[in-house]
Amino acid sequence: MQKNDKPNIPAFLLWEYDLKTFNYDKSYKIVIERVLQLGTINDWKEMIRFYPKEKILETIEWSAQLDKRDKDFSLFFLKSDMLYAV
Repeated sequence: MQKNDKPNIPAFLLWEYDLKTFNYDKSYKIVIERVLQLGTINDWKEMIRFYPKEKILETIEWSAQLDKRDKDFSLFFLKSDMLYAV
């Protein structure tokens, strides 16, 4: 993660938050969940650029918002080369 940086994630994914004061570091689980649930392939790429893979995997394991199917797909997709082929 780069300090004084924020991911280029569409505002609609975090619609209920004030993005001027939103802390992308402290609230990483919220951002990662939203990208995994509703993001495009470009949002996924940005999430991976900004957050360490360990944080993404931790969030997948922790999340009560992601169902088993979403978790399985996310893990499969992150471990595959498909993300980089698109």
